[in-house]
Amino acid sequence: MLKSKIYIAISCLILSFYGSKAQTLTLDNVLGIIKTNNPQLKMYEADIQSMDAQAKGARSWMAPQVETGFFMTPYNANLWKANEMTPGMGNYMVGVTQMIPNASKLNANENLMKAMSSVESENKNFTLNQLNALAKTYYYEGIIINKKIKIAKDNLLLLDYMIKSMEIRYQYNMDKLPSYYKAKSQYASLQGMIVMLENDATQRKYMLNTLMARDKKQDFEIDSNYEIKDFNLLEADLSSYINNRSDIKAIEKTKDINSLKIEVEKAGTRPEFGVKYDHMFAFGNQPQQFSLMGMVTIPMFWSTKMNKANMESYRIKNESLDWQKQMIANEASGMIKGMNAEFLNLKKQYQISQDNIIPALKRNYDTAILAWQNNTGDLFVALEAWEALNMSQIDALDKLKSILTTQVEIEKQLETEKL
Repeated sequence: MLKSKIYIAISCLILSFYGSKAQTLTLDNVLGIIKTNNPQLKMYEADIQSMDAQAKGARSWMAPQVETGFFMTPYNANLWKANEMTPGMGNYMVGVTQMIPNASKLNANENLMKAMSSVESENKNFTLNQLNALAKTYYYEGIIINKKIKIAKDNLLLLDYMIKSMEIRYQYNMDKLPSYYKAKSQYASLQGMIVMLENDATQRKYMLNTLMARDKKQDFEIDSNYEIKDFNLLEADLSSYINNRSDIKAIEKTKDINSLKIEVEKAGTRPEFGVKYDHMFAFGNQPQQFSLMGMVTIPMFWSTKMNKANMESYRIKNESLDWQKQMIANEASGMIKGMNAEFLNLKKQYQISQDNIIPALKRNYDTAILAWQNNTGDLFVALEAWEALNMSQIDALDKLKSILTTQVEIEKQLETEKL
């Protein structure tokens, strides 16, 4: 019985340990949650649904006009009644008028209303692309910060070993106090760096939780995996990429909407028809009467001035949008070419650090620390070799951060990830 209780207690401890472990979110997980939960995207989605709902009423007619009252009725009520001389005078009329819209106007209105949400759809995609780029930047910064923390903690253990060794060696006059104090100061500096880096890591998680619309303090682990992509766009034709961007598509959709507005204005210059039916309830002995009339609006030059002015305005707006599209394409092309050159340069620098500089400094440090341990070298030399190696590792991580940040910016400009 006692053993069973012990097993249960141990099981509960194990379960609580695993249950308290923070969830690991990959970059794809983060981007998926942003797409689902971000309130800015939900706002766009609501606007799109609103416009689509509004488009369902595009083919509605004007409400019928009902009228009622006395028609050709004398003021003298005595004349309303029939007598030996007259059959009576006056009528009580009930009438209805219905305007029948031009079919071309209904079609133009329907096409316009159905197209309105297309611009918001592209704006939503554009915003999602911006949010994804921001999330990738924070995520990659989190990866780099975690790597720096690991290096700092490893170095902390190494310095701790060196300090303890010096304390022992100093008792036998085998080490000098300046080296000891230098190691102690570097140890304290590393402790301060770790505190700063851990704060930076927490800030990145806050920012990612904000983008994911989650509790800001909700903890999670960042996956250390990342991919450095190959971009070689210096000689490439970027027009296909740029024309596929959401902001460019939004401009094209806006131009289409302006063209549809022109069609609506054209339809407004065409005649419209109507039907008017009146029924008269005659007073006295008069027969019941009715009237049935057709109506048509005749557009004249003074009544279509506004339509023509609006059509000209939309044409000029489309010219402005063409220039805006050309401006964005020109700027994007220049930015992508420049960032690609920087990206290739950073990759070369990072590779040199990984292949040559860091291995050489590592061998230099190993030689210096071995000489110190064998009492054939000075600790100052070993500490300087360690400092050079540490700075080189941190510098390589800074280059890696720049590579990943530039990669994110290129992906944002190309908008290669279709949503």
